[in-house]
Amino acid sequence: MTTATSAVPNLGNLAIAGGAEFGDSMAALDRRALELAGGAGASVHIIPAAAAPDHNQDRAGARGVQWFRSIGATTVFCRAIIDRASADDDSESELLGNADLIYLLGGFPAHLAESLQGTRSWQAAIRAYASGAVIAGSSAGAMVLGDLFYDPGTSTVRPGLGLIGPIIVIPHHQRTGATWVARLQSLAPDARLLGLDESTGIIDDAGTKGWTVYGGGEAVVYLDGEQHCYRSGQVIPFTRLPPPRVDPENQTC
Repeated sequence: MTTATSAVPNLGNLAIAGGAEFGDSMAALDRRALELAGGAGASVHIIPAAAAPDHNQDRAGARGVQWFRSIGATTVFCRAIIDRASADDDSESELLGNADLIYLLGGFPAHLAESLQGTRSWQAAIRAYASGAVIAGSSAGAMVLGDLFYDPGTSTVRPGLGLIGPIIVIPHHQRTGATWVARLQSLAPDARLLGLDESTGIIDDAGTKGWTVYGGGEAVVYLDGEQHCYRSGQVIPFTRLPPPRVDPENQTC
């Protein structure tokens, strides 16, 4: 594992994307995540739980494995983590604890959060992150990484996994932003809203400066009644989008 470059000492990096993962437009973000995780030989572990409710976990996981191999990764696995029972499996959590890059697929955010919260596998992922691993997520996988996430199935805000602090991720922003923003500003007025277009993501790899934008669309931060828009190569400062906030020694979620 590489030495962390995020603003939080001793931790790895986080990569969050707005959807349409595993395509050419996301290559820059995923190659950067792989680089931060240690390069071609990094151990990449894909968690397909979010795709399980519509029985898509095998196909989605296999696509992720194929994608990371196509961008140079030589050691890629799709973990058999699809629900709470499998996330509490000792063998799965042991393997996940040795990961260099952990990728949460898109799908159903509520099922993903319920599958991981408090489980052995998520605790193992936190330990890996504390040792320098990269944790990445796209769409639902990105949504659950905040303190809160919006569940479109119930139109409610629910507790997330807490890695990116008080940030609510709005994936597929070019399609969902207009309908989600006003609702979220009412449901969670103290949260920072981050809209990510499809084929667009951010990584906290700019040292103390903030999050770098990758991909072909926009990242939009909603703050103090204004929209701050960023495109590929630009950095979202931590004053507008806070750094990861987690104490790995006491992480329980």
